[in-house]
Amino acid sequence: MESIWSWLHETGWSEMAISIGLHVLGALALFFIGLRIVKWITGFAERGLARANVEPTAAMFLRKVTYVILLVVLVLAALQVVGVPMTSTIAVLGAAGLAIGLALKDSLSNIASGVMLVSLRPFRAGDIVTINGQTGKVESVSIFQTQLRGADNQTIVLPNSLVTTDSIINLTPDVMRRIELVIGISYDADIDAARGLAMDTMQADERVLPEPPPDVLVYELGDSSVNLGIRCHVANADFFVTKCELTERIKKAFDRDGISIPFPQRDVHMYHHAGDTGAGGQQALPSPSASGSEAIDLDDPEHQPRPDPE
Repeated sequence: MESIWSWLHETGWSEMAISIGLHVLGALALFFIGLRIVKWITGFAERGLARANVEPTAAMFLRKVTYVILLVVLVLAALQVVGVPMTSTIAVLGAAGLAIGLALKDSLSNIASGVMLVSLRPFRAGDIVTINGQTGKVESVSIFQTQLRGADNQTIVLPNSLVTTDSIINLTPDVMRRIELVIGISYDADIDAARGLAMDTMQADERVLPEPPPDVLVYELGDSSVNLGIRCHVANADFFVTKCELTERIKKAFDRDGISIPFPQRDVHMYHHAGDTGAGGQQALPSPSASGSEAIDLDDPEHQPRPDPE
């Protein structure tokens, strides 16, 4: 063992190993210390954004982007301590970045879309939105994806690129929402009486806001009913329950006053054609022999249907 150590000492390998070890230890120490500093900087930046009343979704996104950028800088600094030349490192990272960018173009589009969402702010954390047919409350917007919380408490994760390329319906841009009920009444019913019952029902509910005032309009004359548009405004938190309860109360009020809500119906008119009647007073159907024609079976040679022109 001593002979091996002396040989390494004579050839200079021991000094090289010690030098490399010290550089590696220095790089590891720099990385772990720098990692704590990066976390402190991002936390401090997040608190500063919160004090500046920056929207929570934008603050969270900026914190994550800052963390990733500082982490990349920290890794490059650690590699420089080890002794890796920065010029060659940047060249290798540039080539690798180009290859990774081509392979991960969808992920990069998600990042760009995330920046657009934070900059344009079509919605904020806590808003209820409908995106790509999915409705839920916005929980967070990260670098790659947007997370919603559905009505059944399910987690809905949408790529940012899908969010920016699809229509975004923000259901809570203000402090109130409009309830719109379309209820049909029969053509024999009194429209004024139905309007009065609906107005009384809405005005009796304390959750219905006085401004804008509720109203009842005739939307259309349908096939089976006169469709009324019953509209009012409530606070965002009261929307769903109030809509359901108003529907039930208006239905009961219509029932009490005899205003029917008709089912889809169709009138069928039957006509009796005068003609020869057979035994029992029933109309005699012409027989094939009486009209001079005979029944032709499908296998009969005379059965030659015309081909489809197409």
